[in-house]
Amino acid sequence: MNLMDKESNMEVKLGEHLRSLRRRDGRTQEDLAVALDVTPQAVSRWENGSCYPDMALIPAMANYFGVTIDELFGYRNDRDKKVDAIIQKVESFHIKGRSDDAWVEECLGILRAGLAEFPQNEKLRITLADALAEAGWRRYHEWLYYDGEGYLQHDYDRHRKNEFWEEAVEVCESLVSTAGDHEVVTRAVSILVLLYRNLGETEKAAACAGRMPELKDCREVLLAASADGKEEAKYLGDLLLKLAGQLTKHLIYALMANRAHYESDLAMEKIKGAIALFDLVCDDGNLGEYHDELIKLNLYLSRVQWERGDRDEAFVSLDEALRHARALERLSDGGEHFFTAPLVSFVQCRTAPWEGIAGTLPEDWPFWGMPECGPIETEIKADPRWGKWVRACKSNQ
Repeated sequence: MNLMDKESNMEVKLGEHLRSLRRRDGRTQEDLAVALDVTPQAVSRWENGSCYPDMALIPAMANYFGVTIDELFGYRNDRDKKVDAIIQKVESFHIKGRSDDAWVEECLGILRAGLAEFPQNEKLRITLADALAEAGWRRYHEWLYYDGEGYLQHDYDRHRKNEFWEEAVEVCESLVSTAGDHEVVTRAVSILVLLYRNLGETEKAAACAGRMPELKDCREVLLAASADGKEEAKYLGDLLLKLAGQLTKHLIYALMANRAHYESDLAMEKIKGAIALFDLVCDDGNLGEYHDELIKLNLYLSRVQWERGDRDEAFVSLDEALRHARALERLSDGGEHFFTAPLVSFVQCRTAPWEGIAGTLPEDWPFWGMPECGPIETEIKADPRWGKWVRACKSNQ
């Protein structure tokens, strides 16, 4: 494109954006003309691209619409579209929902190329940090052990050799200090808390966590307080589902955190209690995306049951995990789905590419690997019923 073409394209874009901004704000051509001390005919010619305004008027136009000069010409819109396209491409890898590391080089390469073009873009930088954190888990894993008192500890020496986590920390620290987007800062803090913990920087992790609001002031609680009628019912339903998800997840973490708890009668009791909590909220069995939580809970329960000698019940739990996986797969049909239990009936289910999730269950078992379960895994997989269950998981129904 030669210089004349570029100038012509810039003029067309300015006219289009003037019209768009004017209509956005409910202004007439006469309103803009009065503000700039020109005629309405001049504004009309600018918008249809037949002529171009004096450059001295450009700052006043941007100020009138409350935008930057770049935004006035549509540059930011073009940049945002490119950034969004890069992030969408990265999201298409679905890295949070897969256990392999085949995506790492390509995904990080896409983000690094994007940052070469837009080096200070906060959305790209936080997406890179998130991808680096996930890459660190996939490539090097999270190493845990129980100390002399039976409490769960992270292997800091191994984790400090994780170059992905090291870079993710650098990116997040920079964003926490400089980012203007509150959502970006929140995501950076969330990543830092976990990585600081894994690297042994527990005081930094606690300081980061202390920046966040208390549970009673979180977004979901405040949204429920912001509305009434059906809107309130929807927000309350969403809150109940998310609270159930977080409570059950951290209940399992608390169980694993102290080996004595896991080895007591608490293990069976608490896992079954976590499953019952979802039954309390979704009493009609429609758990939407939370079928995924029931998959994990039932896989882990089967491990505990086998270990305690309840061999038949262990396979009942494995079948339950498969049932929930099939329910999750049915949500991937491209349609809209809603929860149907009374307390959550206005909440729409979130969708994800869950096709084939049943086939991954044998590899995911028992999902949470602490305490170590090597001998138990060998035993349960030697049972003839395991092979039958695996075939059921791998079948296309």
